[in-house]
Amino acid sequence: MTKEEIKQSISMTELVERYGLRPNRAGFIRCPFHQGDHTASLKIYRDSFYCFGCGEGGDIFKFVMLMDGCSFKDAFISLGGEYQKPETKADSRHALRDRLNSDWKRERAEQKKRNKRIRLLQVSRDMDLYRSVMRAYKPFSDEWCTCMCEYSSALEEYECLWEEVSADL
Repeated sequence: MTKEEIKQSISMTELVERYGLRPNRAGFIRCPFHQGDHTASLKIYRDSFYCFGCGEGGDIFKFVMLMDGCSFKDAFISLGGEYQKPETKADSRHALRDRLNSDWKRERAEQKKRNKRIRLLQVSRDMDLYRSVMRAYKPFSDEWCTCMCEYSSALEEYECLWEEVSADL
């Protein structure tokens, strides 16, 4: 819970009663923060308190801090809060570095995908060229066989690239 959620969920009267203190009908108790209080001098309001004897006052967190002799963090946690360490400059630099690094990696991956698509088009054009050259030569001639070998290599590359590009979509 956040600080404001805690303040709205726990009234000052409720908190005081958790410590075994009972306000009178006017909302006063004997102040536990100073000695010699013979009459009730600490006024309990809905979301705060104030002692007319010693001048101590505050909200529910301040009351817990004074009663338990603890820090705000400890009071916050004891009232049900969830404390998260604030981000330091080093943390924010690391976060920025990580974000830039992930942006760079994402851009690099996109560039690789684009390069695969471009290469796929180039290989497709090469295959068209080999087919047209093969038509110009007699089947099984030296030139035809050379083109057929090149065409087969291009076809293998085309099939591998096609699988990779299809997987990226």
